[in-house]
Amino acid sequence: MSDEPPQQAWEPRDPTVAGPPPGNPGGSGRQGGPPNTPHAGNSTKPGTAGTRATSGRPGASGHPGAPDGPGEPGEPGGPGKPGRDGGDAPSGGTTAHHSAGTGSPGKKDASSKSDKAGRSGGTTAKPGHGPGNGAVATGPAAAAGASRRKRRRRSGWRRLLPTWRMTLGAFVFLSLLLAGGFFAGYQLVDIPPANAAATAQSNVYLYSDGTQIARDGRVNRENVELAQIPAHVRHAVLAAEDRDFYEAAAVDPEAMVRAAWNTLSGKGTQGGSTITQQYVKNYYLGQERTITRKVKEFFIAIKLDREKTKNEIFEGYLNTSYYGRNAYGIQAAARAYYDKDVQDLDLAEGAYLASLLNAPSVYDVATHPRNRPRAVARWVYVLDAMVKERWLKPRSRSEALFPAPLEAKATTGLAGQRGYVVQAVRDYLTDHGVLHEKDLARGGYRITTTLQKQKQDAFAQAVEDQVTARLDPTGNETDRFVRVGGVSIEPATGKVVAMYGGVDYTRQYVNNATRRDYQVGSTFKPFVFAAAVHHGSQTQHGERITPNTTYDGTNMRPVTGWTGPAYNPANEDDVSYGPITVRTATDKSVNAVYAQLAVDVGPDKVEQTAINLGLPIDTPDLNPSPSIALGPATASALDMAQAYATLADHGRHSPYRLVEQVQRNGEDIELPTAEATQAISREAADTTTAMLRSVIEGGTGTAAQVAGRPAAGKTGTAEDDKAAWFAGYTPDLATVVAVMGQDPKAGTQQPLYGALGLVRMNGGGAPAEIWGQYTRDALAGTAVQDFDLRIAEGMEPQEDPSESASPDAPGDPDEPGGSGRPERHLEDASSDDVLDGGTPAAPAAPGPPTVPAAPAAPAAPAAPAGPDDAAATGGLGSPADPLGPDGGVDVGAVGRPVPAAPAETAEPAEPAEPAATGLAGHLAARAPAPPAATDGHRPGSPGATETASPDARSGENAPSGGSGRSGAPARPSA
Repeated sequence: MSDEPPQQAWEPRDPTVAGPPPGNPGGSGRQGGPPNTPHAGNSTKPGTAGTRATSGRPGASGHPGAPDGPGEPGEPGGPGKPGRDGGDAPSGGTTAHHSAGTGSPGKKDASSKSDKAGRSGGTTAKPGHGPGNGAVATGPAAAAGASRRKRRRRSGWRRLLPTWRMTLGAFVFLSLLLAGGFFAGYQLVDIPPANAAATAQSNVYLYSDGTQIARDGRVNRENVELAQIPAHVRHAVLAAEDRDFYEAAAVDPEAMVRAAWNTLSGKGTQGGSTITQQYVKNYYLGQERTITRKVKEFFIAIKLDREKTKNEIFEGYLNTSYYGRNAYGIQAAARAYYDKDVQDLDLAEGAYLASLLNAPSVYDVATHPRNRPRAVARWVYVLDAMVKERWLKPRSRSEALFPAPLEAKATTGLAGQRGYVVQAVRDYLTDHGVLHEKDLARGGYRITTTLQKQKQDAFAQAVEDQVTARLDPTGNETDRFVRVGGVSIEPATGKVVAMYGGVDYTRQYVNNATRRDYQVGSTFKPFVFAAAVHHGSQTQHGERITPNTTYDGTNMRPVTGWTGPAYNPANEDDVSYGPITVRTATDKSVNAVYAQLAVDVGPDKVEQTAINLGLPIDTPDLNPSPSIALGPATASALDMAQAYATLADHGRHSPYRLVEQVQRNGEDIELPTAEATQAISREAADTTTAMLRSVIEGGTGTAAQVAGRPAAGKTGTAEDDKAAWFAGYTPDLATVVAVMGQDPKAGTQQPLYGALGLVRMNGGGAPAEIWGQYTRDALAGTAVQDFDLRIAEGMEPQEDPSESASPDAPGDPDEPGGSGRPERHLEDASSDDVLDGGTPAAPAAPGPPTVPAAPAAPAAPAAPAGPDDAAATGGLGSPADPLGPDGGVDVGAVGRPVPAAPAETAEPAEPAEPAATGLAGHLAARAPAPPAATDGHRPGSPGATETASPDARSGENAPSGGSGRSGAPARPSA
């Protein structure tokens, strides 16, 4: 029997409650265990308790199953005596600690049994059974809890995502990096001195030989104080550029990021700079678009914002900004656009000047009238922004009207042709992306052009002799409207060697050589024929189109084969030519033939051929319809010169060049390069050239023969005689001349009837005379070159039987001195006025009365009928067909018989001078007819007798010189 007191019943214990368990108030370390559990005695030696088990496992303490608790007084580890492993045993211990040689041998078995019992116990610790006072449960239950406490491993796509620790680390790293970069940039970037824009240099323009043309170097700037600028002008600039300037920081990172994104995403170049940044760019840096410049701009703006006030920065911005017209600063802009000081600008004018800051060259409506809608939209945007910011009352906004600026004024240093050249060169450099407009405005560039001084002077002299010297603006109202423009190009290189822009750049600002607002007229017709040959086109009846193809030239003849609206163009002067070959129709500019020819070729093919030859794709009124052949397109003289130069160079198109070299500070600026391309086949180009030679040799362009060289060309007249053209070329020079009518005050296009003392203005008159004199003088001293032509097979020149089958065909309207339309010039003539000895000719179509034909000359021996006789063979050797179903002339083109004299009937000799219509025709009808040619040649053609060559201004086929006409104003010989 043991002398120990009986054990008390075991009770559960809350581990969170400190102190001895219930039933053991004395703090005894022993508790009763489960029944039938062997008791293991404890050593009573002082200080040996540290070798006892401290685990809650049964049998690990002095009694089996007893939880570890505070020791009894007097026991090792108890509160009464110090011990090594008492109540301070570590809570994390999970194994029993034994000391060698402790206890009795008899107790070893009991402890061993207790250990086995503890190891085979339950898997979870129950209250009162688990560790107490820092002891930790062990076994399977403890292992499971520890496993749950371990971090789970991520699997699948979650492994690709950064953890929050990684994200936080990256954020911290980037923040430190940005902060360090900002600190370094702020310390390293200093505010530099003002750039060269503050003292801009001149731009020097040179001829190809280095001779100076002009210098435009004086910068137009006048600084003013901010107090001198009205509040509504300042508010307009803020509304347009930076509304939060006075409240916001010097830089706007959000706007910069947005601008960069818009630029990269293809929404166009966007500005994301504040007024401070723009001032830094204008005054301290440059206009280049680089990352380095933007970084410098960023830090300089921040520093400047700390060193200067907002008013100082705003004042500097207003005085350095570029407004176009070489005007720097708001005061210079006020003078340039409204000829007043800045303090006198009203609300609308100030808003317009503010609009210019966004794009000066685009929103200058005086220089670019086509951009007026865009300029007005920008102006409205500025005013609406002022209302939104409460800087402008809605009522004042509604009363504002768009203030049209004054015409631009040039400096005296750009007088004469110099200003036109400078303007054209600047446009060339900016349009081709070589330089920015603001870069040119700063100056410092040495620009060598392709212009040749000798040819430039020759062009100006030809205009002076043939037009300017003959004008009488005080005595003749129409002479006030006359304008001249022209361009000359080397076909082989595309170099522009001469340009005539107008009478004087300081008096007439618009360049007549590059403007695109006048119809080109019949000078477009060669493109139609070139397209026909290039594409191997056929007529409506399947016949190949050649210069010898016969068409119906009846006035107002409806075109066939066209699915669009009905189209029946009138010939000039309402003349009906009947059956006529393409070659003769070209010489006489017969609209009815070429409208049908355009349909046969295909208007879309005609349009594309013109573009391939050199006309810009955006040429106004260049549309694929039958009327395209009549020249409603408003191409410039430069555009037309490009196209004709392509024909001269056997169909090879070389993009025009106006600049040879650009240098700044001794360094070359890269220029665009473009290889020549074969626009149309050589056969098509050369066949067209061969046909155009007859226009000068015996057609409407005989005045150009004064050039004294082999040449080809075409005349043209715009509707209502508002413009007259001559486009021609030799093998080594292509030149286009245009005479235009424009009211100098209103700027509207005006007819040129009566100009230069003539009944009308046409391409065979002054334009051809200018062309002839210029070409002669420009090529003086150079070897005469002949055309090296490769004519398409079967298109060689042939005798034209249709010339004698057009009894009512007067001189072509494009010939020198040709008359106007009958309804404009027969108002004072009685209806029974007829030519002496003749009878009135019946009109071919309803409409205004036609003018009687000239009397026939004595009959000449009939020529034998050839394969090209329209009546016998149908034009190209095809059998003659019966008349059309209507019993008259069939409206088809090739192979259709037309009423004409039988082949075996002797043809009458061609009249020496076809009858003209209008007032000139009426006067000419009173004059005796000149003697007829006696050698069988056409008058005015090579081989014609001198007596058969009336004055060039009175007959289509007459060369210059002589006077074969009475009652019409005489003109000096070319």
